[in-house]
Amino acid sequence: MIEIPDLAVGGLAAGTLSAFVLGGGLLRSRRQRARQREEIATLRAHMDIARQEVDRAAQAFTAEVVHLAKRRIPAEATRAAHPHVQVPGTLHPELAGTELGAGMDSVVAGLLAAMAQERKRVDAAARAGMRGATREIQAGLYRLQDVLRGLQQRYDDPDLAQTLFELDHENEQSLRRAQVAAVVCGAWVGLAREESHLVDAVTGGQSRLVGYDRVQVHNHLDEGTALVSHAVEPVAIIVAELLDNALRHSSPDTTVSVNLERAHHGVAVTIDDAGVGMASDERAYAQRMVAGRDPILLSELGDPPRMGLAAIGQLTRQFDLSVDLSTPSPYGGVRAVLLVKNHLLSHIDPTERPPAASAPRSTRQAAPAAPPAPPAPPAPPAPAPEARPARTPAPVARDTAPITHESTPAPAPDGDELPRRRRRVRADDLPAHSPSAVPEPLPARTPEEAAAALGALQSGTAAARSATDAEGNDPR
Repeated sequence: MIEIPDLAVGGLAAGTLSAFVLGGGLLRSRRQRARQREEIATLRAHMDIARQEVDRAAQAFTAEVVHLAKRRIPAEATRAAHPHVQVPGTLHPELAGTELGAGMDSVVAGLLAAMAQERKRVDAAARAGMRGATREIQAGLYRLQDVLRGLQQRYDDPDLAQTLFELDHENEQSLRRAQVAAVVCGAWVGLAREESHLVDAVTGGQSRLVGYDRVQVHNHLDEGTALVSHAVEPVAIIVAELLDNALRHSSPDTTVSVNLERAHHGVAVTIDDAGVGMASDERAYAQRMVAGRDPILLSELGDPPRMGLAAIGQLTRQFDLSVDLSTPSPYGGVRAVLLVKNHLLSHIDPTERPPAASAPRSTRQAAPAAPPAPPAPPAPPAPAPEARPARTPAPVARDTAPITHESTPAPAPDGDELPRRRRRVRADDLPAHSPSAVPEPLPARTPEEAAAALGALQSGTAAARSATDAEGNDPR
């Protein structure tokens, strides 16, 4: 029989054991809750860090978008017209090579492509408008040229003639500027000339400029070296623009030297000036313009637009010519070399069609021995051969007195006289004993007499045709 103390001890032991078991469970539960709280705290810390990183990324993305809109895109737009402008990169260098950086670059590339297409569309519209405007201007200047030359032939007063020649020269310069603008805008040169001596094309381009008397042309070509018809006007335009640059960028007391020399692939027209020269970047830009390989937009020509080099580039590409500006002039300025290739050259018999009287003679021609003579003022260059679109002949009022021509125009003492054409001399101004005196002019017909003569001619022609038809139908 179990005694009570033993039962008490056993119960106490069982209770103690139960207490230990329950205490251990509670301890484990507390530890688990503590671990859970730590894990929750860790997760919250990680979430805070992730949230901060997301906020930083969002701020960086926002800043990058703002930088793209305010800095990079405007700089890219400006650089399209001014290549020297520097375009900033991404605001955060660490974005380079990432998907975000690639996305930003693709946005810039797409925008540039859209801008280029729009600029081409606007440029094409501007060129079309300018072509139409220059066409009208050229037509008006040609009409004015005809009027001025008619007045030059009608009046012999020296002062009036000099004024008319000055106006004609101003009109020629305006015509050259309109022609250059039309060429830049894609128009044809507008003039068709016959085959001409190459030296005449060079002096023709020279005569279109202010300060033409500062240009010295040295002809080292064989006599009769000429240009095919479709190359005459392009060569004259290119020479005029190269000489214009040389004259504008050199001192008025210096000369511009032009040498015409035979080369293996054609003829080289070398222009040297003693001007300010060009820096390396300016020379590269000018060479790109005259090469004509890359399309040139009107917006790239500056404000006001400088069209001379762009016109040269258009003509070199259209007519297979070559212009080089890479070599400095030995006089410290710029050297420009125009190469006219062999397929654009021709030959004219100089005895049948000699060059203009004022054109420099070739150094290859042996000059006959002659006594020394005092130097004379240089004769002004002759204008380029007359050529313009065909026009319907119209009656022009003319003097009834016959005319003769002087051999050469007398240059002004100061050498600044503009190119002159030959002066008319009336018969009553000739001396009585002169062998070139002409007979008295026939009296002018009245309008009635002229109409009667024309009617008689028409009647006689009709009668002759009727007689011929009748004779052809005769059965004999």
